[in-house]
Amino acid sequence: YLLPLLDKISHAKHGHTTTLILVPTRELATQIDEQVMGFGYYVEASSIAIYGGGKSEGWEQQKRALTSGADIIIATPGRLIAHLQMGYVKFDKIKYLVLDEADKMMDMGFSDDILNIVRQLPKERQTLLFSATMPSKIRDFSQQILKNPEEIRLAVSKPAAGIDQQLYMAFDRQKIYVLEHIIKTQDVQSMVLFTSQKAAVGGIVKAVNKLGIEARGISSDRTQEEREEIMRAFKNKQFPILVATDVLSRGIDIDSLSHVVNYDIPRAAEDYVHRIGRTGRALHTGAAVTFANEAEMVHIGEIEQLINQKIELLPLPAEVQIEETQFEEQQAIGREIDDRRKKLDPTFQGAFHEKKEWIKPGVTIDKRTGKPFAEGKKKSSKGAKVNVGKKGGSAPGVKAIKARKRR
Repeated sequence: YLLPLLDKISHAKHGHTTTLILVPTRELATQIDEQVMGFGYYVEASSIAIYGGGKSEGWEQQKRALTSGADIIIATPGRLIAHLQMGYVKFDKIKYLVLDEADKMMDMGFSDDILNIVRQLPKERQTLLFSATMPSKIRDFSQQILKNPEEIRLAVSKPAAGIDQQLYMAFDRQKIYVLEHIIKTQDVQSMVLFTSQKAAVGGIVKAVNKLGIEARGISSDRTQEEREEIMRAFKNKQFPILVATDVLSRGIDIDSLSHVVNYDIPRAAEDYVHRIGRTGRALHTGAAVTFANEAEMVHIGEIEQLINQKIELLPLPAEVQIEETQFEEQQAIGREIDDRRKKLDPTFQGAFHEKKEWIKPGVTIDKRTGKPFAEGKKKSSKGAKVNVGKKGGSAPGVKAIKARKRR
């Protein structure tokens, strides 16, 4: 949408802001601002990115651009609202409003902010709304800000043909070893590793660094200066692996990215397409590696249905060091599978009710593993539970396991 907007700006000599572009993230605002500077060099179009997280000098620079009238304002809704509340922003001459990645802005809770901004704009304007998905909430929202819109539907974006999609079934403690194998056996020039939890970024970075490979992390917890410095260093190939949340999955362009890794699977199938779309761009080839446990395989099915193709499930490499899955993780996976089955079948009572293993009364159970202590090993009563069975009996029909009360 930038090229036609710049064309209109070049043919009209304005001394005020005519175009407002709203985006969900700072990174996307910065990238669009850079593109305006590149595309608009010969038409003398001015622009500025308005976003939060910077120093006080950044606020003052944004204020000057808003009051002096840059041709194009690219802003995140939250920071723009803060400027509007100060009373010095005048958008009464805006002719073009663009909402980029509208579904992502909805997911981030910006709907009220956007409506407040729209109320400050002239009613006579052109509004363009771009969204990767069109759920009912986006359609309802669009009806509030669009007037008799012309709707253009494109086919659901499919992964580029040059992307080699790989799938490994791996538990949390196994993922770092599979990742090490991939790094050592594949031609990894640069890699973005996605996680859905920003709290996990630091731990993954440390684990990768312990392999002797430099990695850095980026998430919303970082200051804007830190995020920009890390992104600049990664684009300049100063380190090979960037660990990030989905803040980087939308609209961010990184040249010659050889690998994308889904360290955990995205909950929305569309986010999978956005993530792996960072590689294999402009007729280049790339690899997209996904880790999933047993409970998450249902999400793989949803992804395969969306992209209309199967993702090859690869066996774990024989030389990969495999640690035993923790009992707590096994329980969590079992609960997730049970919860999903209960939603499909309300009469389903859970795997525990389907099969109960008889354990001889008096056998001490290790609560960390859920298994009896090995024969011959010292049995500690601390933190253990004993199957006391039914009073006076030890028949195989005994199914209940009662925990001995600690005194």
